[in-house]
This record gives sequence, C-alpha cells and structure tokens, in this order.
Amino acid sequence: MYLKVKRVIGFVLSLVGLIVLSPVFLALMLAIKVDSKGPVFFKQKRVGKNKKHFEILKFRTMRTDTPKDTPTHLLEDPEQWITRVGGFLRKTSLDELPQIINILKGDMSIIGPRPALWNQYDLIAERDQYGANDILPGLTGWAQINGRDELPIEAKAKLDGEYVEKMSFWFDVRCFFGTILSIFRGDGVVEGGTGVLSRQEAASVEENLAK
Repeated sequence: MYLKVKRVIGFVLSLVGLIVLSPVFLALMLAIKVDSKGPVFFKQKRVGKNKKHFEILKFRTMRTDTPKDTPTHLLEDPEQWITRVGGFLRKTSLDELPQIINILKGDMSIIGPRPALWNQYDLIAERDQYGANDILPGLTGWAQINGRDELPIEAKAKLDGEYVEKMSFWFDVRCFFGTILSIFRGDGVVEGGTGVLSRQEAASVEENLAK
C-alpha cells in the first residue's frame, strides 16, 4: 500500500520541486555551459526496479572525453576529469537535481537505493541478496546518510537491504532530512572513492547493521 502512496508523494513533490527550482536549474545550466564545452545534461544507463535499465539524468560535471560507463573510483586520477563547476556540483550534490525528471517519469523515487551503473555487477549481485533491486531506486537513500562514497560495497548493499525492510513514510522522512544534513556537512564525499573506510570504521558499520 505504501508503495502506491510513495509514488504519488514522489510525483507531486518532484513536480513542485521542478517548478520552484527552475531558476536554480537555469543558473546551473548557464554556469556549466560557460565553464566547459559540451552538453548541459549527462545521461547514463543505470539499473532500475527489477533490474530494468533506464537513463539517469545529471548535470554534466566531467569533461566530454571522460571514459564512459566507468565508475569514478575506477578512473585514474578522477580529479583531472572533473570541471571547475563540476567539482562544486558534486560536492553539494546539485548535479543530481535533474533526477527530479526521472522521478516524474517513474524511473526513480525520492528515497531508495541509489541506482547502480549497469556494469556494477558486484553491487547488483550483493543487492540481490536483500531484495534491494526489487524497488525503485532513489535520489537519495539510507546508505547515503551512512557513509555514501566511503562505504564498502557489501556494507552499502546491507544498508540498502535494511531500507527495504524498514521502508515507511517516517523512515523516508528520516532519510530525506538526514540527506540534507549530510550535504551541509559534506559527509562521505570522496572523489574516486568507494569502500575507503578504514577496517575499524567498516567493522563499526557492519556491527551496527548486525544489531
């Protein structure tokens, strides 16, 4: 039942958000265009509900000659590919704003597991164990406020599974406001980093998940 309500809430909020944030959209589009050559938006094949592929939208933050379909953490010296405006967009997560359109289309939800790249087979396989591939991916989620880029894949998948188990209106509200707080703090943002938590920190995440 909640999944239907969640879809309605997501559609309404994303529509309102698109209207209210239209001046921000225009300002960022202009900044990207002035800063570097190339399109304003970046499209990439991602894994959606039931592992169905869709094209995610982002503001372009990298040079147009960046290797395609390669996770940032697998690029050699990721910083060299990121534009000046792109660095700001990624740090503040403003590059994710166009995904409001994905939410309107029904490809995504506001809260849910972040959609994996189509070729991130290890993450997709880990999520299969927890049913995290069976729901709409989100603009943000439980894993994003518990480590984000720093999380090992196994811990990230477990957090996504925990979200599936606890999914409710109030848990989504918690994730939403937790995301805002994380953005202001800049928590867990590591360019080119995934799974870079120390062993002690990773163990702490695992311990908390086991409780």
